[in-house]
Amino acid sequence: MVYIGDSKEDGFLRTVAWKHGSVVLIDQTKLPNKLEYIKFDNYEQVANAIKNMVVRGAPAIGVSAAFGLALAATRSNSRTLEELFAEMYKAYEILRSTRPTAVNLVWALERVMKRAREQNNIVAVKKATLEEALKMSEEDIQNNRQMGINGACLIEEGDVILTHCNAGSLATVGYGTALGVIRAANEAGKHIRVIATETRPVMQGSRLTTFELQHDGIDVSLIPDTAAGYMMSSRKIKRVIVGADRVLRTGHVFNKIGTYQVAAIANLHKIPFHVAAPLSTFDLDSNPSDIVIEERPVEEVVKIAGNRIAPQGIRVFNPAFDLTPPEFISSIITERGVLQPPFEESLKKILS
Repeated sequence: MVYIGDSKEDGFLRTVAWKHGSVVLIDQTKLPNKLEYIKFDNYEQVANAIKNMVVRGAPAIGVSAAFGLALAATRSNSRTLEELFAEMYKAYEILRSTRPTAVNLVWALERVMKRAREQNNIVAVKKATLEEALKMSEEDIQNNRQMGINGACLIEEGDVILTHCNAGSLATVGYGTALGVIRAANEAGKHIRVIATETRPVMQGSRLTTFELQHDGIDVSLIPDTAAGYMMSSRKIKRVIVGADRVLRTGHVFNKIGTYQVAAIANLHKIPFHVAAPLSTFDLDSNPSDIVIEERPVEEVVKIAGNRIAPQGIRVFNPAFDLTPPEFISSIITERGVLQPPFEESLKKILS
């Protein structure tokens, strides 16, 4: 375990990194009280970090998994290609099983494995696997910056923007998706204010979004999840921007639980609702009914900071994500441009 303190690279927090042959992650379970970095030396540790939300956010999970697979390859003592690939496939399955809803996880693992399979000796596989993971890490930041530029055009001077969960530097390698748009608008000189929901039950909004925006000097206020409707009905919110864990070709968006109700309220009050997501988060093959919604541990709901707040034996439902239909979404911001409804048609245009 390595404590680095209150530091950031490239002007923003760097969530995932490869340093001296190890994976280094910000421990997001310790935020906002301590900015702590942890070093991981094997893929099992990385898998546990993803599962236990030491690292979270679809893009960050994907790159972390890619680095986990690179650890499996570079740390292997296999003497034959067959043995090496057997180890890598084992690591692939363990890493893939950690979070079922975020599509970036599988996308990243498949991409690294494809590059590895193109090699014909052990040294080449190890080198190519790490190179691909590092390439994906830098692409994530570049894509987020471009997404921010594309989305900033939607932001007007003086906007008050509501965001749910955390889709910033801490949900990516760096810079962010939804918060990347906010960050880019701020960098462009637009005076904006951000309202963050607390995002029960793990409090990503209060612990993470407020931390990183305050860390970067961006005006942010915190509200209870239950105040979102009041804020919008009182016309205190100009627009909503969120990230995504999976976007279907139809424009259906899977994101942190609570996104659907925020979108529904925004739709009722005719407030623009924007989604910011890289194309790596898009699932072009699945239908809404195909997607497994992750059920998180009961303890997340019945305890706060280790203190029990509900009676023993109470039945608990704790889905991690929900589905927002395309009719509630004004636009989807990507690194290749802003998609407008009907999303299936506009997606085809930017992919052609």
